[in-house]
Amino acid sequence: MRRAGGTGGRGSLRTAFSGLTTRGRSFLAAGLAATGCAYLLGQSELLRVGALLTVLPVLSVLVLHLGRSRVAASRRLTPERVVAGEESRVHLRVESTGRGARTGVLLLEDRVPYVLGPRPRFVLDRIEPGGHREVSYRVRSDLRGEYPLGPLQLRLTDPFGMVELNRSFSARNVMTVLPPTESLPDVLPGGEGGGVGTPVRSTVSFAGDDDVIPRGYRHGDDLRRVHWRATARHGTLMVRREEQPHRERCTVLLDTRGSAWKGSGPGSPFETAVGDAASVVAHLLERGWAVRLITDTGLELPGSGTRPAEGTAETGTAIMEALARIDHSEHTDFAELAAVPTPPGDGLLIAFLGAVRVGRHHDLERLRSRHTSSVAFVAAGGQEEIVERRQHRELHEAGWTVVPREAGTPLADDWLRAAAPPAAAAG
Repeated sequence: MRRAGGTGGRGSLRTAFSGLTTRGRSFLAAGLAATGCAYLLGQSELLRVGALLTVLPVLSVLVLHLGRSRVAASRRLTPERVVAGEESRVHLRVESTGRGARTGVLLLEDRVPYVLGPRPRFVLDRIEPGGHREVSYRVRSDLRGEYPLGPLQLRLTDPFGMVELNRSFSARNVMTVLPPTESLPDVLPGGEGGGVGTPVRSTVSFAGDDDVIPRGYRHGDDLRRVHWRATARHGTLMVRREEQPHRERCTVLLDTRGSAWKGSGPGSPFETAVGDAASVVAHLLERGWAVRLITDTGLELPGSGTRPAEGTAETGTAIMEALARIDHSEHTDFAELAAVPTPPGDGLLIAFLGAVRVGRHHDLERLRSRHTSSVAFVAAGGQEEIVERRQHRELHEAGWTVVPREAGTPLADDWLRAAAPPAAAAG
């Protein structure tokens, strides 16, 4: 929850008087005119009327001017991260922090990007001292991204309609819309035909007690893992260490070059590729794989200083949020990939590519050579058919399993094709 702070405190009286409505200005003008006429004509009764007409809008200005600083507001977004096409609810809370009279009628308006829907507006009844009012509205986007919500604007009016004063709050929230994902079959792409249902396997075998490096007992450890020989030697309770699993590794390459993609919007080839990359990341992370995301800009998530076997949940969150923000780059090639550290034999490589110019695949070939298996899902229809065929042939000769991605084809179908024998997948 974010509490909204005011901008500028109480402000100046000149600003407050600028909030007089047409009715308030008319009353003030009539009061001043009546007062002047009463003074010139010597009419005391007219003087009282003029004073009343003048004082009423002035008092309204002063009351609202002093009272608007005693109104606080907050915003809460649940959830803050949603998948494209899903809804999130924004909860607004306005409270009176003063000890004086009630507030006037409040007109509440929150600023949201147009892609999330119309700007929400609410009319709130007067709030008693120490009281509050709560309202909510829904936001939804079919396109991934980060969308700012706010600032919240509050308009206060007096019961007589003499004055309208605006107050803007500084706090903002950010709604993150993640790319949509789809379920994938439990097969391993790359022409190997294996399954990925149980990818985590142990690399440590215990032949006997002498092969085990024990550690001190911790609260909650299973007593069946107590290493009695080490316990007798050290004089304190010792337990066997847990097996250290070996994680299969996968690198997902997303081509973000603006020149490689045509069209825009939720159904465009680039947005499809972003969703495909997110689907692969989610699919493999759920099965215990260590996954990283790289792009033609040299972006690497998680960074090279992060051990791929650690922080799977945190890695997934970081990658998904990066995919929500990612946009076209100005690069024309993949030269920046040379700066991404990749040791030889670094597991599976899955690339989602746009149009690659014929004869410009050398950086991709070098990247492929450092992985045990490589699959390229190449967007179809981005260029002439004869050029596409030549592009696919060059990638295939460089060692890639090439799978054309037709518009509207579920990734699950092409995922199965990628797991087929290389000759079938390349067709």
